Amino acid sequence: MRLVFFGSGAFGLPTLAHLAQSGKYDIAAIVTQPDKPAGRGGRLTPTPVAAWAAEHLPGVAMLKPPKVNAPEVVAEIHRLAAAPAASSHPTSDVQHPTFVVIAFGQKLSARLLEGAFAINLHASLLPRWRGAAPINAAILAGDKVTGNSVITLADRMDAGLILAQTDPPIPIDPLATAGELHDRLAADGPALVERVLAQHAAGSLSPRHQIESEVTIATKLSKSDGQIDFHQPADFLRRQVHALTPWPGVTAHLDPRQNDQPPIPIKLLRVRVAPERAPADDPGAIIDPARGVVCCGNRTALEILELQPAGKRPMDWASFARGRPIPPGARLFSPDA
Repeated sequence: MRLVFFGSGAFGLPTLAHLAQSGKYDIAAIVTQPDKPAGRGGRLTPTPVAAWAAEHLPGVAMLKPPKVNAPEVVAEIHRLAAAPAASSHPTSDVQHPTFVVIAFGQKLSARLLEGAFAINLHASLLPRWRGAAPINAAILAGDKVTGNSVITLADRMDAGLILAQTDPPIPIDPLATAGELHDRLAADGPALVERVLAQHAAGSLSPRHQIESEVTIATKLSKSDGQIDFHQPADFLRRQVHALTPWPGVTAHLDPRQNDQPPIPIKLLRVRVAPERAPADDPGAIIDPARGVVCCGNRTALEILELQPAGKRPMDWASFARGRPIPPGARLFSPDA
């Protein structure tokens, strides 16, 4: 089976690596986003997919089109998909190539998809959480489980037919961050994609429509989503911190209540709801400096487990407090408040 892989983000790397190393597929081309400036120097940096493919698949054509649906790009992808590969397999389907799309970042036109069997790996149990940030949305909403879906490509975003889903679903640990759940779902992708490809080759796929009344949308994240409000209940803040770690992150300022010391910015990395009820309705007040317990809305309390001071490495609260004692009266507040 001949494949063209469309992907940019790290979410697709385990699946790409599996497909490339399985010996079952001809990778005709890798299509990814153009290199983008990164870091303080603005150095042009390839996508994770481009970087991996350059190292592990040096003989495979790689395209980085700003507009994947431009006529000349479409023609080139069709040419590569149909051309015999140097290591082609006897079972390669030259007439009907397969497109595997994972976290690519551009919509594929009907002209580009013409003549191909095209599938997409999406990080949610569709129809829940169509859109740009399904992993973050699942944590933020307090979902108990999640998983992947392999779907056909459709004109509407993530609205294709469902070909396979993670079964059983993956539990969402209350202490798991979006970054950790991302990696777990990425590792779940290869087996699911390969199952769909095998069923396609055998002619045994059983597509099913999504139930439109059950659709929810995961909107794109922005830095403003990381603004914290300690008037919110502790469980909401737990979900916010974990859903937005590692990006865009949730930052608070520690006011040590000492005149000679400015507020200290800290990024909250991992938290949990404290078992005790806050003794007073004073959101942001640190009510247990030794454990990093903060008063939140409705007299709930949040315990800070891991944090990262500006310019420092991540650490647990105990290490942070040893290096900078937290006096009575210290409190946390939003830098945007």
